[in-house]
Amino acid sequence: MAMNEAQLKKLLSKYKYRDLTVREMLNVIGLYRDLKPIMDSYVFNDGSTRELVNLTGTIPVPYKGNTYNIPICLWLLDTYPFNPPICFVKPTNTMTIKTGKHVDANGKIYLPYLHEWKHPPSDLLGLIQILIVVFGEEPPVFSRSAAPAPYPMYPATGPPNTSYIPGGMPPYPPQNHPSIPSGYPGYPYQSSSQYPPTSGPQIFPQPPVSQPQNTNSGPARDGTIGEDTIRASLISAVSDKLRWRMKEEMDRAQAELNALKRTEEDLKKGHQKLEEMVSRLDQEVHVRLLSRKQFQLRALMQKARKTAGLSDLY
Repeated sequence: MAMNEAQLKKLLSKYKYRDLTVREMLNVIGLYRDLKPIMDSYVFNDGSTRELVNLTGTIPVPYKGNTYNIPICLWLLDTYPFNPPICFVKPTNTMTIKTGKHVDANGKIYLPYLHEWKHPPSDLLGLIQILIVVFGEEPPVFSRSAAPAPYPMYPATGPPNTSYIPGGMPPYPPQNHPSIPSGYPGYPYQSSSQYPPTSGPQIFPQPPVSQPQNTNSGPARDGTIGEDTIRASLISAVSDKLRWRMKEEMDRAQAELNALKRTEEDLKKGHQKLEEMVSRLDQEVHVRLLSRKQFQLRALMQKARKTAGLSDLY
C-alpha cells in the first residue's frame, strides 16, 4: 500500500525541507507504483552513517520493443531538494551490473542531470524519466549467465563508491505485481518482474510484454512510455533549465548594472565635493592675497607718513 501524505511527513520529520520533499515523492510514487519509500542507514565514504529515506523498487524501461523492470535505489539527503539524490542500480541475485558510461561497478549512477542539479528545475520525476531514456539505450544489468551486449566499456565518470552498504534492504517486488488500474493517471505500463533469461546473445531477450486490456489514454498502447512523451519531458526539463540559467544571468547582469549605477552616483558625489573644495580653496587664497596686499598697502602708507613727518621738521 502506497504511503499517504501524513505518513510521508512523519517519515521525513527530520528533513529540513520536508514539505518540498513529500510533494515530489508523492508525484513519483503516484506514477511509478513499484517505488517504495524506506528509511534506512546510509554509510558515506568516510564511514559516517545517517538515517536517510530512499525510494527503492523498479522503473519500466523500454528496450528493443519490450519493457523491463530495472531495479534502482534513490537516496535522498536531508537537504533534498537542494542537493541531488545518490542513485544506485540495485540488481537482484540473478542479475549482474553492466558498467558503462553512467554506472560503475558498485552500481552507482552518474549523470550530467545529477552533476548539474539545481532546484527547482531539477526534480525526482525528471530524474526518473532521464534514467528510463539512458537505461533504454544502455541497459545497466544483465542475467548472470547471459553474455552482455557488445557495448564498449567506459570508465565511470565519478569516483568509485564503496559506501553503499544499506542494511536490511527489503527484497524487490514479488513475482506477481497487480496491474495498474485503467483509470490511473500518468504513464501506464505493464508491470512485470520477469528479468532476462539465462541464455541468449542479448541482454534482454524477454518475450514481448502483453498489452493491457484496458488502458487509459497514454503515451503508448503497449503500456510503455512513448518516445514522444519522453522527448517532450526531456525538452521540458531542458527548457526549464535554460530558463532558469537565463534568469540567473539576467539577475546577475542586473546586479552588476545596479552596482555600476551606485558607483557612478558615488563618483558624481565625489566629483561635486571636489569641486566645492576647490572653490573654497580658491576663495581662501583670494582672501589671503587680498589681505596681504592690504597689509602691504598700509605698511607703505605708514612709511610715507613717517617720511613726510621728517621732511616737515627740516
